[in-house]
Amino acid sequence: MATLGSIIVWAIFGLVVGLIARMLYPGRQSMGLMMTMLLGIAGSLVGGFISWGLGFRPEDGAFRGAGWIMSIVGALIVVWLSLYASSRGTGSYRGA
Repeated sequence: MATLGSIIVWAIFGLVVGLIARMLYPGRQSMGLMMTMLLGIAGSLVGGFISWGLGFRPEDGAFRGAGWIMSIVGALIVVWLSLYASSRGTGSYRGA
């Protein structure tokens, strides 16, 4: 039952972080609630890796998810990367 509880907490946390990141990012992002939730979870992981890379490591050495701020920053990075990748794939290449 603890595993199910952890999954539910991660899902709710991801949804909240994803919604905040989508509100902060300018422009329109067309994604549903499930994609917003996955955005928040991916943002938390990206934010955790960024904070780990900057030297903020827990004492016991275990990887922990980022806090709220780094999760939102990570989600903003994920939104930017996804919109950048989708705009590059539309065939709007203006090369020689």
